[in-house]
Amino acid sequence: MGLGSYWGEVIEVLRQIIPIYDKVNSYISLGKDKEHRIRGITNRVQPGNHILDAGSGFGNMSKTAEKICDGNLSITLYDPLVPMLKNTGTYFAKTPDMSCGVFEHIPFKEEQFDAVLCGYSLRDAINLRIAISEIHRVLKKDGRFVIVDLGKPDNPISRAGVSFYLRVILPMIAFAVGGRLGLKFGTLYGTYKRWPQNKKLEGLILEKFSRVEFEQDLMGGAIMVAAYK
Repeated sequence: MGLGSYWGEVIEVLRQIIPIYDKVNSYISLGKDKEHRIRGITNRVQPGNHILDAGSGFGNMSKTAEKICDGNLSITLYDPLVPMLKNTGTYFAKTPDMSCGVFEHIPFKEEQFDAVLCGYSLRDAINLRIAISEIHRVLKKDGRFVIVDLGKPDNPISRAGVSFYLRVILPMIAFAVGGRLGLKFGTLYGTYKRWPQNKKLEGLILEKFSRVEFEQDLMGGAIMVAAYK
């Protein structure tokens, strides 16, 4: 499971949509992206933690965690796109560490982080099982793995509804907000097709982690997950 050979196309699209990335994401999530990040992170990241924001993009997950913890965090941003990292701006209390790479080869030693955050990024893994294993490796004992992402509902009717939204409605919203460049968000449906259903994703995570808290919203089309090492 994972994007496999489709990964290169997805990364190139992400590179192109950097100028409108945050704006369009807010609209296509029906304005719930911030709420879901807060729900996923609250009580899972603690003041003083060392966190890895994996597939960080502009660092929205760690920015949220920093606000929750009053700036008392050590943050490392990790993303395959250098331009994303360069566009993090001055939104952090102090400039975070940054590193470039993929989920499947995380360049950090074992048991280094208290929490690993993946906001709308784990879905873009080349190999999902290897990505989860690598995240488990770099987490400390009792570390937390927090995922906020699209969900693929187990219920077939809900799943059809979410698929229709992503395939038909989302491109129209993205075009209205981001113009012709917004149409490239249609690639998101391709990542969704390769994403496991919610119950299967939970099972994959439990292959490595001892416990999983799996919360859903929008008919299962949005998930907030916390896995404990």
